[in-house]
Amino acid sequence: MNDFGTEWSVDYRTGAKNSIKRKEMRHLNIIFSGLLLAAPVAALAQDDYSAVENRIRELAPNAESIAISETPIEGLLMIQVGGDIAYATSDGKYLIQGRVVNLDTHEDMTEVAKSRVRKDLLDGIDTSKQITFSPENPAYDLTVFTDIDCGYCRKLHAQVEEYNDNGIAIHYMAFPRAGIGSNSYDKAVSVWCAADQQTALTLAKQGADPDPEQCDNPVAEQYQLGVALGVTGTPALLTNDGTLIPGYVPPEQLRARLDKMAQADTASE
Repeated sequence: MNDFGTEWSVDYRTGAKNSIKRKEMRHLNIIFSGLLLAAPVAALAQDDYSAVENRIRELAPNAESIAISETPIEGLLMIQVGGDIAYATSDGKYLIQGRVVNLDTHEDMTEVAKSRVRKDLLDGIDTSKQITFSPENPAYDLTVFTDIDCGYCRKLHAQVEEYNDNGIAIHYMAFPRAGIGSNSYDKAVSVWCAADQQTALTLAKQGADPDPEQCDNPVAEQYQLGVALGVTGTPALLTNDGTLIPGYVPPEQLRARLDKMAQADTASE
C-alpha cells in the first residue's frame, strides 16, 4: 500500500451520518473542474496548510470534514472532502482534480486513497441492516448497492445462487438512483419492512410491486452512505478493503477477478 503521509487535519470523521449530501458533492466536483481552467488564486503562505483548508472550506462551506495529507510528490497535497479526493499545491495556488499514478509501480495512488476512505465507511456498517444472500462459508463478502428497478441489478440478482456457488456472499444495501422519496425508494422501504425480506426482494427484482409497507428503515441512510462512498450507478460492488467494482460482472468472471485481487494483495505484503 502507498504511504500518503500523516493526515494533517484532525477534523476527519467517517460514517454514514457524516456523509456529504449529493448536491454538495456535485457542487464540489464542478468547482474542482472549473478551477482547472480558472486563473490561479492568490498564493498562500508556504506550508500554511490551515490556509489551504480554509480555501477549500470557502468552496464547500457545509462540509463536515476536510482532511489534508502530504503525498510523495513534493509540494502536492491530497485534499479529502467526504469521499471525494482532489489535490492542491502546498502554496495554495492551484487545485487539481484527477488521478495520480506512479509510473514505476503502475499504482493508482488516487484509487488507493479512495479505497481507504471507502473502507473506513464500510467498517462502520451495521450488517444487521443488510439483506444477505450467502453460502455457508463464503470466500468473499461483497457489499452491493442496488436499485429495485435497475436492469443490471435484476440480472445480478437472478444469478445470486451462482454467485453463492462461486463462494461469493452478496450483502445488499439500498441505493434508489432516483433519490429519496422516489418510487424506487418506496419499493426499497416496502422490501425492507416485509416479513420475509429475501422473498420480497426477489419478487421485486422479478418486476412485481411489493406490498406497500412502512416501518423504521435504513433506506435513506444507506442511500446517503452510497453517495459518500462514490456510488453513482447500480449495481455497485464493494470489497471489504474498499475496492469499488462498478456495474454487473458475471459470477465466474467476478470470482476470477476477486481471486486475482487477493493474489495481488498477498504478493504486495
